[in-house]
Amino acid sequence: MTRSVLALLLMTLAFALPAPAALAQTDTGGPAVQVRYDDPAHFSEARITPPSERLGADDYLQPLKRYIEQRAARMLQPGQRLSIVITDIKRAGSYEPRMGAAGTWIRVIRRTYPPRIDLHFTLRDAQGAVLREGKRTLTSPNFMSSVSPTDTDNLRYEKALIDRWLRRGESAL
Repeated sequence: MTRSVLALLLMTLAFALPAPAALAQTDTGGPAVQVRYDDPAHFSEARITPPSERLGADDYLQPLKRYIEQRAARMLQPGQRLSIVITDIKRAGSYEPRMGAAGTWIRVIRRTYPPRIDLHFTLRDAQGAVLREGKRTLTSPNFMSSVSPTDTDNLRYEKALIDRWLRRGESAL
């Protein structure tokens, strides 16, 4: 079997099998991690985005929610539940007008436009007792050096904020 065929077969199997984080459930059968957005129409991101460039929830809110749920589920002890309410998002970069036939706006990523995610979280044990809760503002002035220059994910900077917060573990949660 050639390497390319083997690689294709392995990739197909990887996508066909559920990810371990997607299987994370509490003993009661509910999801171990729940993420919800508190009034995303009033997020900083929605306020700075020109009307012609506005994205739907499926463009960045839903993928970010899924990412947080999957990554956070890996950090929990068995039976723990984590509830996250995101109260504001300001994605990396800002829109600047560009002259052209269509008069479009483009998102420009500069150090002066760091990403920010404001959230409230509650971590509960298997019996439902609150272990920790709090508010966090996730941001990074060095956000441009936190990801690979070849990463083309539109949410790479926001995901890096989430990863950094979760990696800090108990001190962050």
